Amino acid sequence: MVLLAAGAFFIVLAPLIKFQAAGSLIQAPADQYGITYLRAENAQYFSLQDLKVLTGTLDITVTTRGDVKEAKDDHVVWDQFTAVNDVTNARPGISFTEFRSAFNKYDGVGVNCCGANVDEEPVQLEGQIYLFPFGVEKKTYKVFNSTTHKAFDATFAGEDTINGLSVYKFVQKVPPTVIDTLSAPASVLGMTETGDVQVDRVYDGVNTYWVEPTTGAPVKQEQQRHEVLKTKDGVERQPAFIATAVMTPKSVADLVGTVKDNLSQITLIRTTIPLVSLIVGIALVLGGILLLRVPSSRDV
Repeated sequence: MVLLAAGAFFIVLAPLIKFQAAGSLIQAPADQYGITYLRAENAQYFSLQDLKVLTGTLDITVTTRGDVKEAKDDHVVWDQFTAVNDVTNARPGISFTEFRSAFNKYDGVGVNCCGANVDEEPVQLEGQIYLFPFGVEKKTYKVFNSTTHKAFDATFAGEDTINGLSVYKFVQKVPPTVIDTLSAPASVLGMTETGDVQVDRVYDGVNTYWVEPTTGAPVKQEQQRHEVLKTKDGVERQPAFIATAVMTPKSVADLVGTVKDNLSQITLIRTTIPLVSLIVGIALVLGGILLLRVPSSRDV
């Protein structure tokens, strides 16, 4: 009877682990820490130091750190710092950006709390932030764009393989959006007027994500960034930042390695442990049934 009871317990435990416990255990980490690197060849940007447009290779460093103290209930909070250096023209620190966000640790959707901001300007989060949901589908997802402070559709664009890992490819097209308005000397913009004129900084871009579908984690990104300065008459006066940034091979390899480790853990929780529990349960039940059929010495 003890074997029958234990066997029934393990048999019932198997689907509970697979369909209920796994969903709670598989989640984005609160203590995230990682550094990724991107490079943009032949990028153009307006240099405030030189008051002209420079062309060069840019190294981009993105550091992401989880704020463990703010991770509560169903969400985690991550801080991201991005630094851009011009290695061709020896111009370090041409751009710095900070992004603080909160998102659901199970599906990656933004949560509006915990001081979410871009460069200390509060933002309303929506769509996917860093991760896609666990179990990514071949459909369109909204992904938050920190430059425009808005979410735009990222459309499924097919399957691919990155370093031997099967992934889904998503492409997000961001329409021209005014992200800043500032004053600049007319002469710097190539205008014959004197004094300063108001210009809009207009951004549009194409962002491509290669996402491992089980974990929802991007293992490669490409950002086509197109920013120009336009005067109020709608005329484009000067490039502000035009570049295509791609993750370095080492960063891609590191992300693929991390995802493969996570896949092993997910397989253990979703498949291996439930299967072992089911097999042990069936074995115990069969053992109990066999013992019940064997006559005891008191029956002789």
